[in-house]
Amino acid sequence: MSLLLDNINKIITLTPEEEQLILSQVEVKPYKSKSLLLKANEISRNTYFIQSGVVRSFNINDHIIEHVLHFACEGWWIGDMYSYITEKPGNLFIEVIEDAEIVIISKEKHQILYREIPKLERYFRILAENSLVAHQERLIDNLSLTAEERFEKFCSKYPTLIQRVPQKQIASYIGVTPEFFSKMKARLLKK
Repeated sequence: MSLLLDNINKIITLTPEEEQLILSQVEVKPYKSKSLLLKANEISRNTYFIQSGVVRSFNINDHIIEHVLHFACEGWWIGDMYSYITEKPGNLFIEVIEDAEIVIISKEKHQILYREIPKLERYFRILAENSLVAHQERLIDNLSLTAEERFEKFCSKYPTLIQRVPQKQIASYIGVTPEFFSKMKARLLKK
């Protein structure tokens, strides 16, 4: 659990009592690869912090094509924020890609922590701001960069994920078919 507390303490300073309160309000669970933490059309009642392993969020369109929105590995948060905030059914699946240990915070316990440790709101506000910036950057990249440039940016930004995430899922994340991704990767390796 020190990874969670270290992650929080990078942004705000917690007292030992506050750290204990946080630990008392979260649940830690191991998950096997391919486990689903959330299915589309469910209401998300939790947010997840990755202690170990890799997780992804994705949706499936009407043509049964997966679109990967986000990857999360050690020290990252993941969730269906639309559903979590609005308390309406979401459209994301959250799946474990690599065996994982995950810290789960329910919305109810999250609210308790906000009341008891008000500075946690600052921590989560900063996370939300960083997420908004990353999503905006990704949207602009998807509109303005070539597939090769998006892949190169993914590799430089997330070098630890390259070997841990299936190529099919990386292809989906950068917005290309697996077949195109294979050909593109072969071309890049020849350079």
